[in-house]
Order: sequence, then C-alpha cells, then structure tokens
Amino acid sequence: MSSDATDAAQAARARAATSGGTSPVGGEAPRPREGDRGRKRAEGAAAPRRHGAPSGRGRGMGGARRVAGALLGAGALAWAALLVAWVLGARAMGPDFLPSPLATVQGAADLIERGTLQEDVAVSLVRVLKGWLGGLVVAIPLGLAIGNFRGVATVLEPLINFFRFVPAIGFLTLFLLWFGVGEQSKVALIFYATIFPVTINTIAGVRQVDPALVEASQTLGASRARTFFTVVVPAAVPNMFTGVRLGLSGAITAIVAAEMLAASSGLGYLIYTSRLYYHIDWIFVGIFTLGVIGFLADRLLQWAGRRLLLRFGVK
Repeated sequence: MSSDATDAAQAARARAATSGGTSPVGGEAPRPREGDRGRKRAEGAAAPRRHGAPSGRGRGMGGARRVAGALLGAGALAWAALLVAWVLGARAMGPDFLPSPLATVQGAADLIERGTLQEDVAVSLVRVLKGWLGGLVVAIPLGLAIGNFRGVATVLEPLINFFRFVPAIGFLTLFLLWFGVGEQSKVALIFYATIFPVTINTIAGVRQVDPALVEASQTLGASRARTFFTVVVPAAVPNMFTGVRLGLSGAITAIVAAEMLAASSGLGYLIYTSRLYYHIDWIFVGIFTLGVIGFLADRLLQWAGRRLLLRFGVK
C-alpha cells in the first residue's frame, strides 16, 4: 500500500509540474529554470507580431493619402478644375475672346523677350511699396491714438468712417489735378487705399485688449504711457498685422486703377493698352502677373510675421 501511495504522489507531482500549477498532494510545482525562461523570452521576441508595423502596402497607402492631402491643401484640385474650364472655354469662345493657356504662356514669353513685362512689374512694385509703406507709417500711429484716447476718437473716428467708404478711384481725378500726372498722384492714391484698412484694424486691436491686463499693470505701479507701450500695443499687434496685409491688397488694387487711367508704364497700363492692339493674351498675362505678385507678397509677409511677431500672437 505504501509503495502504491508513493507512486500516486509522484504521478500527481509530475502532472502538476507539467501544467504549471501546484501539487494536489501539498508540494509546490518545480519552478522553471533560468534557461527555460531565457528560451521563452527569445521565442516571444522572435515570434512575429500581428499588430506591429504596417505592411508595405499599408505604408504605400499612407504615403498616397499624405500626398493627396498635401495637394488638396495647396488647392491643386481647384487649380486643375480652373485650368480645365479655361481650356474648354477657350475652345468654345475662340482665341479672339478667350485665349488658351498655351497662347497666354506664349504671350508672356513674347513680353519677356521684349523686356516689357519686367519693366512694368518693376515700375508697379516701386509705386506700391512707396504708397503702402507711407500708409503704414501714418495709419498705425493713427489707429493706436484713436483706439486708446477717447478725445482723439471723438474728433477723428467720424472722418475715418466717412472716407473709408469712398473708393480710391473716386479721388483719381482730384489727385491728378493736385499732384500732376507724375508719380506723386499714383503714390498718393495707393497711400489713400492703404490707410483705412490698417487704421480700422489697429483701432479694433486696441479696443479688444483685456481691461484686466491694463488694470493689473496700473495696479503694479506702471504709468499710463508705460501701460500703453508694454500692454496695449503688444496685444494689438495681431490685428495690426491683419490690417497691414489688407492694406497691401488695397495698394495693389489701387495701382492697377491708377495706371490704367494715368500712366505710361506699369501692369495696369499694360492691361489697358493691350486692348488697343487686340492682344487679349497680354491682358491675361497682366492679370495673372498681378495675382502672382499679390500671392507671393502676402506669403512673404506671413512668413516674416511668423518669424518676427510670433511672440505677439501672430500666426
């Protein structure tokens, strides 16, 4: 009997050891050796994971999605649709009314070969920069003063709100009489077109400053002038920057109008006089050149704002 009991106990221990549990007889199952543990870890590391890195097909699909997203973000789909509509319209209407994209490119090459396009672009850019920068020099301090000082706002804000609804082209005849047909009349027109969007946005930026910030600064002992320059002006920078961008758009619009009616050079002059020679392709070249100049100038301005004014909240 004792030998049978001993054999049964040994068999039970063997079964417990193979199953990883404890022995029903009362002893613990033998622990796995370090060598066994190492082999199991190696096997687990070598075994392929079901939810690991994506397959080559998955990576390819992800790359295609990223490329498609980048193209859509850049407006490639809209540009492609515009190009298709342009080609179809040119075929339907004929080159005398709507030149094809190829004809427009050939017209641009012709103007570049003549040197006309480069000269007109340079002349227009100089005029825009003069009037735009002059408008910024006047409009930003004016907006800060109107937004911060109630007395100044009472006197000047009604005038700003009146004249900002009068388009710049409405003053073209007067500016020609006052400043002549030279560069001064065109720069003055651009100056006028720039000053209002910059002033209005600067006023809005000053008035949107959190009053708690102003009160906290004055509570800490800062003077009114110090509070204005260290709290109010930095908080208004994002709105001022928006006004600067809008002023640039107004400046480009104004220079086209001025050059169409009172100039002998520039992109506006190119667009206006091309009709006399029935060069519709040249008209399209001037239009697209203006768009490219405005687009690149705005992107450059945004890049400079993010680099130089990021700490003021410009994004």
